[in-house]
Amino acid sequence: MKMDSELLLSPAIFLAEEEEADMSDWNLPLAFMKKRHSEKIEGSKALAQSWRMKDRMKTVSVALVLCLNVGVDPPDVVKTSPCARLECWIDPLSMSPQKALETIGANLQKQYENWQPRARYKQSLDPTVDEVKKLCTSLRRNAKEERVLFHYNGHGVPRPTVNGEIWVFNKNYTQYIPLSVYDLQTWMGSPSIFVYDCSNAGIIVKSFKQFALQREQELEVAAINPNHPLAQMPLPPSMKNCIQLAACEASELLPMNPDLPADLFTSCLTTPIKIALRWFCMQKSAKLVPGVTLDLIEKIPGRLNDRRTPLGELNWIFTAITDTIAWNVLPRDLFQKLFRQDLLVASLFRNFLLAERIMRSYNCTPVSSPRLPPTYMHAMWQAWDLAVDICLSQLPTIIEEGTAFRHSPFFAEQLTAFQVWLTMGVENRNPPEQLPIVLQVLLSQVHRLRALDLLGRFLDLGPWAVSLALSVGIFPYVLKLLQSSARELRPLLVFIWAKILAVDSSCQADLVKDNGHKYFLSVLADPYMPAEHRTMAVFILAVIVNSYTTGQEACLQGNLIAICLEQLSDPHPLLRQWVAVCLGRIWQNFDSARWCGVRDSAHEKLYSLLSDPIPEVRCAAVFALGTFVGNSAERTDHSTTIDHNVAMMLAQLINDGSPVVRKELVVALSHLVVQYESNFCTVALQFMEEEKNYPVPSTANTLEPGNLTPVRDSPAIPRLRSVNSYTNIRAATTARNLNKSLQNLNLNEEGGPVAFSPGNLSTSSSASSTLGSPDNDEYILSFETIDKMRRVSSYSSLNSLIGVSFNSVYTQIWRVLLHLAADPFPEVSDLAMKVLNSIAYKATMNARPQRILDSGSLTQSAPASPTSKGAHIHQAGGSPPMPSASSSSLTNEVPKPRHVVENSPHATPYTPTLGGQAPTPTSSPAHDPGGHKAYMNANLSTGLCDWSAKYFAQPVMKIPEEHDVESQVRKEREWRFLRNARVRKQSQRITQRGVTRLDDQIFINRNPGVPSVVKFHPFNPCIAVADKDSICFWDWEKAERLDYFYNGNPRYTRITAMEYLNGHDYSLLLTATDDGALRIWKNFADQRNPEMVTAWQGLSDMLPTTRGLARRVSIYLDRSKGQGGAGMVVDWEQETGLLMTSGDVRVIRIWDTEREMKVQDIPTGADSCVTSLSCDSQRSLIAAGLGDGSVRLYDRRMAAPTSCRSKWIVDGDVRFFELRSPDSVNVLQTVKGLTALDIHPQANLFACGSMNQFIAVYNSNGDVISNIKYYDGFMGQRIGAISCLAFHPYWPHLAVGSNDYYMSIYSAEKRLR
Repeated sequence: MKMDSELLLSPAIFLAEEEEADMSDWNLPLAFMKKRHSEKIEGSKALAQSWRMKDRMKTVSVALVLCLNVGVDPPDVVKTSPCARLECWIDPLSMSPQKALETIGANLQKQYENWQPRARYKQSLDPTVDEVKKLCTSLRRNAKEERVLFHYNGHGVPRPTVNGEIWVFNKNYTQYIPLSVYDLQTWMGSPSIFVYDCSNAGIIVKSFKQFALQREQELEVAAINPNHPLAQMPLPPSMKNCIQLAACEASELLPMNPDLPADLFTSCLTTPIKIALRWFCMQKSAKLVPGVTLDLIEKIPGRLNDRRTPLGELNWIFTAITDTIAWNVLPRDLFQKLFRQDLLVASLFRNFLLAERIMRSYNCTPVSSPRLPPTYMHAMWQAWDLAVDICLSQLPTIIEEGTAFRHSPFFAEQLTAFQVWLTMGVENRNPPEQLPIVLQVLLSQVHRLRALDLLGRFLDLGPWAVSLALSVGIFPYVLKLLQSSARELRPLLVFIWAKILAVDSSCQADLVKDNGHKYFLSVLADPYMPAEHRTMAVFILAVIVNSYTTGQEACLQGNLIAICLEQLSDPHPLLRQWVAVCLGRIWQNFDSARWCGVRDSAHEKLYSLLSDPIPEVRCAAVFALGTFVGNSAERTDHSTTIDHNVAMMLAQLINDGSPVVRKELVVALSHLVVQYESNFCTVALQFMEEEKNYPVPSTANTLEPGNLTPVRDSPAIPRLRSVNSYTNIRAATTARNLNKSLQNLNLNEEGGPVAFSPGNLSTSSSASSTLGSPDNDEYILSFETIDKMRRVSSYSSLNSLIGVSFNSVYTQIWRVLLHLAADPFPEVSDLAMKVLNSIAYKATMNARPQRILDSGSLTQSAPASPTSKGAHIHQAGGSPPMPSASSSSLTNEVPKPRHVVENSPHATPYTPTLGGQAPTPTSSPAHDPGGHKAYMNANLSTGLCDWSAKYFAQPVMKIPEEHDVESQVRKEREWRFLRNARVRKQSQRITQRGVTRLDDQIFINRNPGVPSVVKFHPFNPCIAVADKDSICFWDWEKAERLDYFYNGNPRYTRITAMEYLNGHDYSLLLTATDDGALRIWKNFADQRNPEMVTAWQGLSDMLPTTRGLARRVSIYLDRSKGQGGAGMVVDWEQETGLLMTSGDVRVIRIWDTEREMKVQDIPTGADSCVTSLSCDSQRSLIAAGLGDGSVRLYDRRMAAPTSCRSKWIVDGDVRFFELRSPDSVNVLQTVKGLTALDIHPQANLFACGSMNQFIAVYNSNGDVISNIKYYDGFMGQRIGAISCLAFHPYWPHLAVGSNDYYMSIYSAEKRLR
């Protein structure tokens, strides 16, 4: 479309005003854009938790085998002079050989005991083969399935052989005897760890692997061949669980530097700090630390396990650094196995990293199996060197002058590095290197608060961060901290635990075992705690009691119910929500908690939350009351009374505006149904009986199952988009078919007219969405039956039922479920259908009459509608009609009927009406081949609690994307708001000049259905056109169709109003149908499938029964607006989020879309329907046009609003009123046969459409500026009777829909545009 050229050339002129307009867009609230509308209500997928060590192990026995033969060098090693001599820091030549050997053995044992004091140690000094065998077999026998360590020092024997042998002695020490590693494997068994400190040690590792492989192959042969010698023997353990540490590669000799110990490898593994400091002093860089000598190092004060002393702090830093290097370099599973499974193995491997660093500097490469990636060059070693440097530089003054020791800044600096990573890092990055150090810092009281704060911020990044922290080993530390009484830690610990439990709820058991739940109970009960922290505490408790009896018992004793009940009225909505969820979970299947709740009147206190402004809180309250009545313990009169009271309170939510609440309501009522199954079966049977006796007219021409071609008046049947929320609903082509078959209902067999009754209209509303689901082959009650029951039950003539008084609780609840089965939101109706059918199934199974169906009743029954295959009772030999191809193809699933025999092509389709005429399955329930798997099971649930728990797993501190100035979402919004300002500005220029003509046809196209409502999008070149039950979207600039989809309303209803919500930003479309249902759609008119955001019953008593029973059915099938009442009318105001609704009812109902609940009912005080609604900008005055010709004005600020005044209008009159005066200021005579009228919101124009096939456009003075009678281009074809028209909110465009299917748009003259 050409815009005014001068507007395009001078953007600066109106920039300031445009910015102002932008601000108004930014400030507008958005409706139906909360997470509950945009996300699927389900929990997050459980991450496979690998952090818990499934097979924690201990090294319980240690064999120390020393082959030193002190004083005699082995023949194959030529030693240097001087040479490395120290073994376990003892010079063997400083005492007699035997004493030296024993002292070295004792020292080695002490060095190992520092790491594992509780193990059994056995020394074998200069042994023979038999001694080694005896030692190994006895240790394995005692260790059973635990790990055994074999330490071998071969400094006094020849090097290992390529055949896989190590050397020991004969009894007289005259010979070296080879010992095969194969034999050693057999004696040691598995799991084991081997340490080899000798030259060429890598050979042993290779041989070990070869022998292990050979064993596996022998076992495979033995398994195939029963005569094999191994076949009869018990299976030897696999060697895969064995770990090996060797001092050097297969071709390397141990270093002989006299400044080093001879057993350098053993020293690194067992006395790492001592050797690390000596090695540091031997480096050239040590000269930078004056006064430090090797003698001084021996005098470092302190103990290794006291972190406050210099030696202890160095040891602590060393542990942190080696742990960090391993975590950053090793694959996760290997890290878990080597560094978290066994304390001694973890210590040896941490020290092995040091051995690699030190020994590589002497051209010696230690080897391990499993092999580790090289770590000797890791950057963290520099941090170690610095820490050693800082410590050693203080030594001379500490020892000589006794000055105080200054603690290392290492941990504080590492926390700062972690903080930098958290604040500066980008989204997708490698995990922070410092995570294992944060773990170590939790041990220090000095840094604990800061470490917990940073840890919390890290966990807040999402479930991946929680999994990472758990894999590092954070769990035991934060569990231990719950024993701390420090108040300042409370908020941090609560936050951390909420994050952990949101990702891995299995920690509930650990918490209860360690009495951790008491910590959170005290936080929740603390009135000085901020609401956010109490919310997290109650979330944690809700996880502890979730399906975990021990947790429920522990929390019940901790007085959880009383604490929760005190917080129900807290102003913080998330806290109210989780308090209710926590209550619901503690008494779920736990009767003593339920009775505790009864004593505290918990159910009565929860009632207040049923009218909470926040839908999620209402949901949680419904959940809590549902589990409250859902206990399966013995019933007493008292408990039954309570259940009835709760049920009647819940029933009031039947028309709640939020589908999540109604879904939870169905589940809550299903608990009641399970409890009182027999009572409900009785009610169900009586309802079925009533429904059966209710007359169903049969049709003149029935549809054959094989002949399901779509029927339509229009020449071409457009392909309707399948809709996400309706993937399993009846599809469009079938819908057309049903409409056709329904039109036959207006004549009975004699050909005379039939009085309208609700039973005549078997519907296929959104509830029939269940009919496409694969498991509903067994549905007993079709939607038609349920809908009929629903309306039969509301008849005054049926004021009594046999057995149960008609108004009993069970009857009322059955009615509520019938109502919910017709809910406009498919998920709600699906759930309700499951509950109803479950009871119907049990009722018919328990009370089925054994009689054969006669052929007469067969032919009298109504035809099966193509989608209601669920209407048939499945029998072992029965044959429900196959669903049509057209209906299944639209749901993208191939129908899979079970045990179906194909119908003969001309058999009359059979729809049983339940209650006696149905053929009954002959098999007993126990042998029923299908069972009733499609029906509810006792643990029906909505997933709402798990979905709500995701809040705690997701980042809480992160700026939301829409507030991030750089984000794509934000940029798109900016673009949309600039576009809006441009449209407003440019259209304003045109309308201000005055529109003198409006008959330039800029768009015409044939709509798939007769247009009944049209609505321009305020800013896009898009127009929505509704026919009876579908919506078509057109791009009026490009003249192309964008979308066409089915609205999902039942077939006896039609769309009577549409509104764009959030038109300025992310547009949603609201559709209103004349049964009072409101549906809201998103993702329309683009390349994605339209999805239903929400739907609810805006007006509850607009069932066709209230619209006059004497009307003929045909009126409902295809009527123009003049005939059948107003349907539903709506008025929407974006600024306040209020939606006014009215129609064929006696009230104007006001909905608050933010709260998704009804806020006010204003009685119209008239006996006719409301045909139009309008409000002033302050939303206080409401003008309503009524069907009797009066206009009434209401002030909703008054306590009981009534019409302030009313004025009558005659057909064809247009009157202008001044609000302050009761009389009209001006009256215009317009067209006769007025069918549609609209007023332009900006320009002073209004248009009238007539059934006499023309449109007249007037200005405010009443002058006709345009008369439109013919289409352009179509040989001047006359336009059809006008069915609807609408002005564009800004541009001078008028959209017109007519009964001949055409949709046209007229605009002002081209020169103006």
